[in-house]
Amino acid sequence: MSSSSAAPVSEPAGASAPVDSLLYLHGFNSAGASPKAQLVAAACATLTASGERELICATPDLPHHPQAALDHAEACLDALPGTTLLVGSSMGGFLVTCLAERHGLPAVLINPAVQPARFVADYQGQHLVNAYTGESFVIGPAHHEQLLALQWSRLVHPQRYLLLLGSADETLDCRDALRAYAGCRMLIHPGGDHGFSELARYLPALFAHGGWTLPPRV
Repeated sequence: MSSSSAAPVSEPAGASAPVDSLLYLHGFNSAGASPKAQLVAAACATLTASGERELICATPDLPHHPQAALDHAEACLDALPGTTLLVGSSMGGFLVTCLAERHGLPAVLINPAVQPARFVADYQGQHLVNAYTGESFVIGPAHHEQLLALQWSRLVHPQRYLLLLGSADETLDCRDALRAYAGCRMLIHPGGDHGFSELARYLPALFAHGGWTLPPRV
């Protein structure tokens, strides 16, 4: 395990050759228009503009029900060309883990949810409105049941993963991720929050995990 409190390094990559595409999965009750998703998409566009080949990027809006979200993410993955780097934040990190284990793909997880069924159980009956899409919904038993059914038990190939963790995550205890993803490469931002507002500093490491070198000052 490695950690960083300064500008992140970008050496070890999860892909042996540059990936052809990137799929970003947002967190629960978020959307593809979220700041982190758009930051990653902009970096993909910069890489495409500055290189000789295109890095296709998808940042889909996911349904709030976990199984429907995973099914939609799977469909988006199927539509992407070649090898894909999976990137997910919070609940998106949980879904990315499901896909990475199923398809053997490199993955970057940003403050991932480790056992989201336990977390969602505390919010049963709560009414939520998605600030990006305007969708209104209530967290019901189906959310909990589907997350229990999707829960993975162990990682087959930890070397496929890079974790970006904030040590002061106010929503998820980063120690859960440290235990669940033991053996994976990790970069820990001291004092980092759940939103991982310092993501721009870690983009070189994120893209290096997919075999790409990000130009300076992106």
